[in-house]
Amino acid sequence: MLVFIAIGVAGLVVLLVSLLFGELFDLLDGALSGTGLGAGLTLFGASGVLALANGWPASAAYLIAGAAGVVTLLGVQLLIRRFVRSEDGAPSDPAGMTGVARTTVTRAGGEVSLDGPYEVEARLATSDTDIPSGTPIRVVAANGPRVRVEPLDP
Repeated sequence: MLVFIAIGVAGLVVLLVSLLFGELFDLLDGALSGTGLGAGLTLFGASGVLALANGWPASAAYLIAGAAGVVTLLGVQLLIRRFVRSEDGAPSDPAGMTGVARTTVTRAGGEVSLDGPYEVEARLATSDTDIPSGTPIRVVAANGPRVRVEPLDP
């Protein structure tokens, strides 16, 4: 049982270090991370201790612990890979999006809300013509987070 406890504690240390300080190592070109390895080793140790505590033979405990550790490692690696792929790379171009003017928009500035799926906050906007608050708008161009808008034709 001591082997399972030692491996489980070592895995927990690796997992906590990876979570607190970031990934300290990435093996096999990102195929194995510290978080995945720590989670797998922790579950390996915990599963082995539980199997032995319930009176299972040592060979069954190693089999159960090994399966639990590998399944956990693979599951965590798949989740990490999915999260990494979902990170925002380049910002999307809002040109053509519609929305509404939250304040009066002039050449000097104003605020608009856009109807895009990733548009949760108001954007600073400018317009060649004055657009009153509450008017539907269309984005003509973007300059970083700021947009140039025009009134939407009815």
